[in-house]
Amino acid sequence: MLEELREIVCKANKELPKYGLVTFTWGNVSAIDREKKLVVIKPSGVEYDELTPENMVVVDLDGNIVEGNYRPSSDTATHLELYKAWDNIGGIVHTHSAYATSWAQSGRDVPCYGTTHADYIYGDVPCLRCLTEQEINEAYETNTGHLIVNEFARLEKDPVAVPAVLCKNHGPFTWGKGAMEAVHNAVVLEEVSKMAYRTEQINAQVAPAPQELQKKHYERKHGANAYYGQK
Repeated sequence: MLEELREIVCKANKELPKYGLVTFTWGNVSAIDREKKLVVIKPSGVEYDELTPENMVVVDLDGNIVEGNYRPSSDTATHLELYKAWDNIGGIVHTHSAYATSWAQSGRDVPCYGTTHADYIYGDVPCLRCLTEQEINEAYETNTGHLIVNEFARLEKDPVAVPAVLCKNHGPFTWGKGAMEAVHNAVVLEEVSKMAYRTEQINAQVAPAPQELQKKHYERKHGANAYYGQK
């Protein structure tokens, strides 16, 4: 079942250590088949060099295992809430990459200080509040997903224009049209988080990039009249 999607998700998960985004098994990638309403995700706690397409886990949107001999990632419920809320995403990544997680642990948004950030993410990457004790104890992973969805609505953030979020005291989630794009955005998030940290070390009074510059760089790559790259 979903052999091609299993191949893609397995390959995407193996990209995480390749790009230095994970230590041990601290991360996961999933992708969804919208027609079948099924999600393929990394098995929980399995080392990346042991991953195969066959040991990826297939779950439905209620989290029931449809196929697979392993338990799915412990973050599965968070992935599912995002898929259910945002029908224009097809892949999700969660890591504990060092710089993005440092911003999350600090409880700060990642400011847009330059065009590298603006090329991929329109505006700051939001760092959300910590879950309440009740939310943690009641349904931690599900409520993490609810919080992301609800806060993006409250902040009027478009998940396509802002394909990343920081969960306070936890770490980053990124997403995209598919699993590989979600990984790409996870790499971008880690790099711009590193750049923002270093920028503040050099100049503690630095201001975000001008709004018109942010808009120009985002729209020339992603806008209706985008002209970056080849046709």
